[in-house]
Amino acid sequence: MDALFLNQLFNGASLASLYLLAALGLALSFGLMRVINMAHGEMLMLGGYLAWMTLLVVPGALGILLAIPVAFLGAAAMGGFIQSTLIRHLSARPLDTLLATWGVSLILQQGARDLFGAIGVEVRAPEWLTGNFVAFGVTLPSARLFIIAIAALVLGGLALLLLKTRIGLLVRAVNQDRMMASASGIDVKRVDFTIFCLGSGVAGLAGVMLALLGPVTPNVGQSYIIPAFLVVVMGGLGSIVGTTASAIILGLFAALAQIFVDVSVAQMLLLVFVILFIQVRPQGVVAVKTRQLDA
Repeated sequence: MDALFLNQLFNGASLASLYLLAALGLALSFGLMRVINMAHGEMLMLGGYLAWMTLLVVPGALGILLAIPVAFLGAAAMGGFIQSTLIRHLSARPLDTLLATWGVSLILQQGARDLFGAIGVEVRAPEWLTGNFVAFGVTLPSARLFIIAIAALVLGGLALLLLKTRIGLLVRAVNQDRMMASASGIDVKRVDFTIFCLGSGVAGLAGVMLALLGPVTPNVGQSYIIPAFLVVVMGGLGSIVGTTASAIILGLFAALAQIFVDVSVAQMLLLVFVILFIQVRPQGVVAVKTRQLDA
């Protein structure tokens, strides 16, 4: 039982890493723009397919390392295209934005079916990611350790970007008071564009991590978009710290629940847990106070 508990604890940590990578982009875009992007899951799908195509050109150990920046840049470019051609013009109408991005989601899924087929493609992990480590009687797959490490690096990089750079200063200013930031000369639309590209790029990177665990299909992003939304809502809308904390909580909850029930019931219990948590603490794990939310 102890070995099973420790094994599920590790699985919870790796699941939390996937939730975090999938949710960070949503947290960034909603925190800054108050936009719900229903096509966010398709950025994960795009990242997975870009990883597959990269490994076709550059197979082996170098391929997966090259696939990470390729997927990031490809998904960021797609996110920038969606933001500049669609979301930018509908950002003042949240319901229209939600419906429009849902339409984009369906278009991208169908496009993936037409290009790659409905069955999906498999990304073959290099040998150094196919082994296992054993510690305290627990088997630790190399691929899942790699995912946890990448999630930690992405989180640290975002923290440095937001706290130590000029663009981070501008993002915090716009997040605190959008109208005042615009009045002080900040190009708010450019900040929106940059953050939306960044969030989409992180989602594309998450797609590479998902591709290491299973086949990439046109619907692969839909499997993680709902947990990602739950993470963002529970974490406190727009809070990176809250998003990180809620991803850890929900990842561990989902993994530990599977000790006692099957996967489908665990997913249902996860939803019930988030609903009850929001009833007790509506502001989420970390309360976000900005003039945008007060308005």
